[in-house]
Amino acid sequence: MKVQPIYNNKLFKKGLEFAADNGALFVATTSLVLSTVARPLVILSTPKTDSENKKYAASKSLASSAAGYILMLCASLPLSKAIKKIDNNPSKYLTDKTINTLRKNEKILTKSSRYKFATQLFKLGLGFFIAVPKSIMTCAMIPSFMEKIFKSKKNSTKNESAKQPNFTGLEKPISKVINNNKIQKFAEKYHDTNFPLHIMSLTDSLATGAFIAQTAKSKKIDDNRKTALMYNAGISTLLSILGGYVINSLTKKSTDKFIKRFKQENINSKNLDKYVEGIKIAKPALILGGIYYIIIPLISTFLADRFDKKGEKIKLSGSL
Repeated sequence: MKVQPIYNNKLFKKGLEFAADNGALFVATTSLVLSTVARPLVILSTPKTDSENKKYAASKSLASSAAGYILMLCASLPLSKAIKKIDNNPSKYLTDKTINTLRKNEKILTKSSRYKFATQLFKLGLGFFIAVPKSIMTCAMIPSFMEKIFKSKKNSTKNESAKQPNFTGLEKPISKVINNNKIQKFAEKYHDTNFPLHIMSLTDSLATGAFIAQTAKSKKIDDNRKTALMYNAGISTLLSILGGYVINSLTKKSTDKFIKRFKQENINSKNLDKYVEGIKIAKPALILGGIYYIIIPLISTFLADRFDKKGEKIKLSGSL
């Protein structure tokens, strides 16, 4: 059986289109796949670590992926649909000035990097805006996962089902924002930067901060497990972001070569620009996902357990 080269692989191209059209949901889907299998297995296999701390960390991973995917699925589909309407008929929603400013030297608006940047502000920025609700849901769902998966003796909490909000007419408020001069100037200044990695890192930082704050005041998580859980979240995010920027920088040349070859192989494709846009979004999502869900859990779970035990020793010595 002949294996189709990745440059012409239909499934790969579909994935790139999905990433370009719905970046936030692509990130959430990547997280869902990695966090429901790879991360819990890595956490639970961490050596010389308290078993209950490992169970809480694994439960946090499962709860986070479930909460994130539910919220993102509900919010991103109508948003993506609205932006596609603007893509297909920009003159209906955008002013001539906006179209000319964002199009710059391109004949077609949707091929312009400035326009792509402006729309990705919504597609990827959506993750930033749901970061806090996601963290609240994650914290609330941890006891349920502990109860159902690890058979904790604590009473489980009822998990509220998420209902998909009925968003209609989003293309109008979105186009209003794009028509704003400040947004156009922002797109002009930063359209050629590594925006996807920046917004993903910012989103992870906000989500982690919100999760730590929510965990600290939670009445449903055992007090003696909170510290390790909060350390784990903080260490994971910090190492993931730092590692993400390092690996992204080290792989820049190879990525540029891949994109150049991909363009050559698909030079006549009408979706070529969308594929390239998808590559630029998929790369940081996979880098951060691979680090956060596979490499970091082993380190963060081990260190969090050590910091937690050290903190307990300090408390005990202070009480004597």
